[in-house]
Amino acid sequence: MSFAAPPRRAGWIERPDARIRYEVTGQGPAIVFAHGLGGCLFSWWQQAAHFATRYTCVAFSHRGFFPSTAPAGGPDPAEYAGDVAALVDALELGDIRMVCQSMGGWSGVEYALLRPGRVKALVLAATTGSLDPRQMRQPERGRLETWSRDSAAARSDLLARDILPAAGARMAEEQPALHQLYTHINGLTQGFDREAVRARLHAARNRPPAAFAAAQTPVLFVPCEEDVVIPPFAPAGMAPEIPGARVSPLPKAGHSGHFEHAAAFNAKVEAFFAEVGA
Repeated sequence: MSFAAPPRRAGWIERPDARIRYEVTGQGPAIVFAHGLGGCLFSWWQQAAHFATRYTCVAFSHRGFFPSTAPAGGPDPAEYAGDVAALVDALELGDIRMVCQSMGGWSGVEYALLRPGRVKALVLAATTGSLDPRQMRQPERGRLETWSRDSAAARSDLLARDILPAAGARMAEEQPALHQLYTHINGLTQGFDREAVRARLHAARNRPPAAFAAAQTPVLFVPCEEDVVIPPFAPAGMAPEIPGARVSPLPKAGHSGHFEHAAAFNAKVEAFFAEVGA
């Protein structure tokens, strides 16, 4: 047989107060994948397998998320962009593309602002990162209060049924094996209060959407239609404030659409990269 799998290597980035684990698969222009609060570098297995034939796929675990380490006080999202910068520099990636889900959006938005023009394309999946939905335009802003109340009730109901809100009811019912895998990946990370990290993320979500223009990077929002974690209508209220921003919703998907409907998600990312020449 002549088939050869894409090359793969793994290692650690040493930070002053943490060790960051990464895996590199494939070769070509670099894509850095930033996972959410329920994930780690394993969350991107379906994206790495798809893109590694043409891109260098770099998946990492945020500080404190398995198997990366964090200081005793737990992960501080204020350090995420610096960790990405250290990773990019150590691996000599140069200009990159970023694909970010949920919590990873804070890493993507802040890194793009830290190094304007160095992110050739940014995908924000089920996230607005540190861009504040409370500052988006109307009429979307007016929907926040009702959505927040209804989504909190929906999350409580899912937890009562042993379903992770970040996975969602549809994944659990229609793809139980995938939900089981998602649950295992979520459970790998232990040792700190995730709700405290969530609170830190929300406190840091204070940038007006228009401020992202300074990043000088094209951005694709991929909201998930059935998301009960991040308001899926927020990107539509933000994109008009960001030059060249696109919105491409993922239908019939919960918060982790990249995991639940990988083929459809990958196709959206691929089309976006082609459109912007990334």
